[in-house]
Amino acid sequence: MLMAASLALLGCAGHNPHYKSVDEYPVKKGSAKEVAYSPAETVFTLWSPNADSAMVYLYGTGEGGEPIKQQHLTRRIDGTWETSIIGDLKGLFYTFRVWDSASKWELHENPGIFAVAVGVNGKRGAIINMAETNPKDWNKDKRPTMKQFSDAIVYEMHHRDFTIHPSSGVTNRGKFIAMTENGTKSPEGLLTGIEHLKELGVTHVQILPSYDYGSVDEARLEDNKYNWGYDPVNYNVPDGSYSTNPYNPACRIREFKQMIQALHKAGIRVILDVVYNHTYDVAQSNFTQTCPDYFYRLREDGSLGNASGCGNETASERPMMRKFMLESVRWWVEEYHLDGFRFDLMAIHDIPTMLEIRKMLDEIDPTILLYGEGWAAETPLTPEDVRPTKANIIKMPRIGAFSDDLRDGLRGSCFDDKDEAFLAGEAGHEQSIRFGIVGAIQHPQIDYERVNYSREPWALQPTQMIAYASCHDDMMLTDRLRSSVKAAKGKKAIKDDELKRLDKLAQTVILTSQGIPFIFAGEEVMRDKKGVHNSYCSPDSINAIDWSLKAKNKDLFDYYSGLINIRKHHPAFHLGDADLVRKHLEFLDTDDCVVAFRLKDNAGGDTWNEIVVIFNANRKPVTINLPTEAYYQAVAENGVVDLQSLGIYRETVTVAPQSATILHN
Repeated sequence: MLMAASLALLGCAGHNPHYKSVDEYPVKKGSAKEVAYSPAETVFTLWSPNADSAMVYLYGTGEGGEPIKQQHLTRRIDGTWETSIIGDLKGLFYTFRVWDSASKWELHENPGIFAVAVGVNGKRGAIINMAETNPKDWNKDKRPTMKQFSDAIVYEMHHRDFTIHPSSGVTNRGKFIAMTENGTKSPEGLLTGIEHLKELGVTHVQILPSYDYGSVDEARLEDNKYNWGYDPVNYNVPDGSYSTNPYNPACRIREFKQMIQALHKAGIRVILDVVYNHTYDVAQSNFTQTCPDYFYRLREDGSLGNASGCGNETASERPMMRKFMLESVRWWVEEYHLDGFRFDLMAIHDIPTMLEIRKMLDEIDPTILLYGEGWAAETPLTPEDVRPTKANIIKMPRIGAFSDDLRDGLRGSCFDDKDEAFLAGEAGHEQSIRFGIVGAIQHPQIDYERVNYSREPWALQPTQMIAYASCHDDMMLTDRLRSSVKAAKGKKAIKDDELKRLDKLAQTVILTSQGIPFIFAGEEVMRDKKGVHNSYCSPDSINAIDWSLKAKNKDLFDYYSGLINIRKHHPAFHLGDADLVRKHLEFLDTDDCVVAFRLKDNAGGDTWNEIVVIFNANRKPVTINLPTEAYYQAVAENGVVDLQSLGIYRETVTVAPQSATILHN
């Protein structure tokens, strides 16, 4: 049925109001989606207030050929254009085109801004029945249980990196459905793929952008061209390069859902990395082609803002961009059952938009995670206090941000590969480590004047801080340590045994932080990227995980999984509440390059009465006085985790060089 009963229709071209500015544009009523399919008819609705006319074209294929039908849309008073085509159009493809005499842009056919199914390379929208894309028992798919945000342990991965190497033992390497394959093993017989994630024990995977993006030609996948996907084209449909058939619009959707379903069955939630802050380009973007000059933020001289560093930035503060973001996030949650969102360059957006997204997610499921990058370059959006920067996270309850304070306190500045910090045994970074341990909240034992970047707490709750040592962007932890940490004698390259000790030490800090711990795929097997910082378009030889590393570094993997097991089963390490952290977490007095704390009084209802954690970044052992005269049992010591006890201590404990010790009484 047409949805125009309460809205006047103004003729095929009709009166063009020619608004004085985009700020006067009306907001579309109802859904932002543009195609409503039924077997009886399909309704097309396009928002383009300033257009002089609009047309929809139907095609038999996703690329090439002439249209088999074209039809004018009729203007409605809410800035939209609408038409209905009678008959069952399932299996056909469509494009829109608008004419806008006031626009400086050359306007072409495009699939609109809210296509939910597309043909190869996303040039045309596809008309499908979404219910037919659901895998078997999709209606029974449930989110794995999670009581509170602090229970999360996040693992960031790129589809291709994770399974493309021949050593993965995966059949559908580099594809969505690679994650549905059980029992895959490396040549050495160790688990890979989804079984590896289960063995590791993480609760969430964060997948790099997986919507339809522009830099990989889906019609030439044999070229093996690689990209992370931070170049959005169609935001609301999975990318075809990760499907087994990019020409079939339903295939990519069904296989993405199969991946989600398999991860959920494995007890793992899924977070999607979303990039609403910019588009692949401006002139050819669906935003410009649909409603020129509205969706982008401009400087005072009329030039495009560029806080993204990609040549443009979107204007989330404008009502229809905000509506688009809200409905897009809802679409991924409701249609694809996603469990969280990582906002790329979140600080480009505005606080009201992020708060509305959080409110919407809370109404759907309050355990859905929402966090992002709290930094961006200069933007026309003013004033500063409306931007969701790290400093303003305190204004955004239940929304998190990555902590560069902890990251760089561990390994040194991301802007200088040779800069050293705590892991290199450099004094003066202890307060930054403490700041990360409490989750960037107010704590009486932190000297904020000595925290590297933050002179005051920026989180209301510890779960607003994402604790990490490396991620897809910038160097991996192993590469970073190789570039900066001096060997014990002179300035020779760091040896693998020292590298492994420091990897373990770094992750002990991350996994005992009261923030949400975040691991980059392959850190647990000592993966590197051959020193490449920004490997967004590097070949598989740089980005792929070689699964033979798991056998070579099995002790490292066991250490990670052991720490994760401790964290998951001991609530003292993830209290989830700032008051509880201040009540139960107490730092101990230590010398340079040592940080130690205790979690006391059965924190969070823990079965361990008191827990002591010590980080020693020195190249020599250190002896620490234990806080009580009780006997303490070590469960992590000198790079080994063993819950059956590694030793019993009383009064003092000696911590090995470049290592961590965890004890309890």
